[in-house]
Amino acid sequence: MTRVMTDIHGQNMERRSRIHPHKLALWIGLASIMMMFVALTSAYLVKKGGGEWLDFEVPQIFYFNAFVLIFSSVLLQASYVGFKRGHEKTYKYGLAGAFVLGIVFVILQYKGWQALYDLGIYLSGNPSGSFLYIISGLHALHVIGGIVALLVALIFAFRLRFVPTKRRRNRFELVIHYWHFMGFLWLYLLIFLFSI
Repeated sequence: MTRVMTDIHGQNMERRSRIHPHKLALWIGLASIMMMFVALTSAYLVKKGGGEWLDFEVPQIFYFNAFVLIFSSVLLQASYVGFKRGHEKTYKYGLAGAFVLGIVFVILQYKGWQALYDLGIYLSGNPSGSFLYIISGLHALHVIGGIVALLVALIFAFRLRFVPTKRRRNRFELVIHYWHFMGFLWLYLLIFLFSI
């Protein structure tokens, strides 16, 4: 994106809009998170090819959990649209809904681990189960980090007077990018785990 400006002599100049430094730092962090999960899924493939692999049906709750995370992203996006358009209620309640669904996601992950345990799939057992616990557990930890960010955004939304400034929008966009990335990452992991 470029903006045309005029210098002191009346000549047109172009200035490139730069990405906000906080967004750049966030995207670098997200890239490193993605690399970690790609490494884990690569290790999964290598270990599976080495034998001693137990095939089992993954509990359905992990599928359902994907819809919870996707719907929370939809609510968060609606909150952002409300923020930009000056619709305070949409902004606040969409944000609150995304926060609640984030907590529901983590609870359902725990229920998924309980279902695995009931099937006789243990963290310290066969590598196939261990990988599922580790991959879903690390993702849940990152989601908890997102829940903390949503909580901070909620505090700003409900404690401060509603003024959609550029600074607040930038801060909110950081939360949104992170949360959408967590949803994308969970879909990637589900597709990988259930198609291999």
